[in-house]
Amino acid sequence: MEFGIKSGSATSIKSACVVVGVFEGRKLTPSAQALDEASGGQISQILKRGDLEGKCGQTLLLPALPGITAERVLLVGLGQARELDLKGWKKAHAEAVGALLERGAGDAAFCLLEAFPRGMDMAEALRLAVLAVDERDYRFDQFKRDKNGKRALKRVNFIAGRKEARELEEPLRQAEAIAGGIRLTKDLANMPGNVCTPSYLADEARRLASLYTTIHTEVLDQSAMEQLGMGALLAVARGSSQPPRFIVLEYRQGPEDGKPVVLVGKGVTFDSGGISLKPGEKMDEMKYDMSGAASVLGIFAACAEMRLPVNLVGLIPTVENMPSGHALKPGDIVTSLSGQTIEVLNTDAEGRLILCDALTYAERYKPEAVVDMATLTGACVIALARFPSGLLGNHRPLVQALLKAGEKSGDRAWELPLWDDYQDLLKSNFADMANIGGREGGAITAASFLARFTKNYPWAHLDIAGTAWNSGDKKGATGRPLPLIMTWLMEKAAQG
Repeated sequence: MEFGIKSGSATSIKSACVVVGVFEGRKLTPSAQALDEASGGQISQILKRGDLEGKCGQTLLLPALPGITAERVLLVGLGQARELDLKGWKKAHAEAVGALLERGAGDAAFCLLEAFPRGMDMAEALRLAVLAVDERDYRFDQFKRDKNGKRALKRVNFIAGRKEARELEEPLRQAEAIAGGIRLTKDLANMPGNVCTPSYLADEARRLASLYTTIHTEVLDQSAMEQLGMGALLAVARGSSQPPRFIVLEYRQGPEDGKPVVLVGKGVTFDSGGISLKPGEKMDEMKYDMSGAASVLGIFAACAEMRLPVNLVGLIPTVENMPSGHALKPGDIVTSLSGQTIEVLNTDAEGRLILCDALTYAERYKPEAVVDMATLTGACVIALARFPSGLLGNHRPLVQALLKAGEKSGDRAWELPLWDDYQDLLKSNFADMANIGGREGGAITAASFLARFTKNYPWAHLDIAGTAWNSGDKKGATGRPLPLIMTWLMEKAAQG
């Protein structure tokens, strides 16, 4: 999908389809009104018949209107003008793309920026529109033999005034970079576990380094991790024939003496649960247990593409969690990189075991902040459903900044408590701690476990178990929390 910014009148745009808005009550946006006048009032006449009321997401395709250069006109409902918000803005664009894909339009000109929601600026509205369009166009068909169903929409132009069009060129470039990062994240997460192994993720990190000179990649193998003392991570990997990898990415385009932000992504490329075997139902979805790792790679690609002036380090501990005669067992005690010992009461609570070593490794960078992203607990899905990611942390300004970025991007998070009270639930008779805290407050006790390894820097944890992928008929990766993190990083870059 290609995107562009153009200036001009809706009546004279050369395109397979021009897209204009209609508010509820059949109120036309300025571009829709211009098309109506040029066509001798045909749009008004059609709307009076009741074919479209203007409810958000409604669409109506009108072919070959007189007095208009475009081959077709697509009317899209925007809802009540005063109530149009981020969600409605994205829905209108997504439904418009869906209608265009059904009709096989090769290109389209969107004239909706004149009606963006209150509380946004035009640049922000453009970025959200690009992401909504690209999300609706995305499909993962790499393993399908028959790709004849691939839709034809190749280019979308956004129409603005001449002055605005010039000012929107940079926001468009940023939006395209974010969209590319989201696509990479989705592609990696949607890959089957027999293809996307720890070694595959390491190769993808190397590919990014070869593609962008601003990214440096180092991959630690099992021997290197043994020398470091990453006993918790290596214990999880024991049950699999796939060797573990610890991926380090660096991107330093911020101030030369600036401390980096460290992003940590859980990379369990398939999670069977290990000896604590998961139920068979929906176990196929455990290929998504590396969505945090995929997000880190997508974020680095997006930052490099837009040349964002920040300092970043990415840490990806990646393993496969399988049952075998060599596998970690309930009751085993392992020693983490920090030196703290962990009694493993459940081998399906493996994500925190690989993350704790990565979080300890992060200390060597003297980070400004550390944010980990992990499909960590089903308990978070029970608590919050699949709308927000769970957010916990030890630094109020960091947590608040991430919450704000989530609201601004539409990739929302919700804060859960991280009180010391929960630490008592992790007590062990035989080790420094247990890796689970019982049935109650599972998302919080998992974060409380991680908190024991993050005392030396500002830290936040995003539990994306409910947001990283969709189930059912729409099964597939969502690319979250990349929009949230990129919005936060862009805000940091803007602040200097």
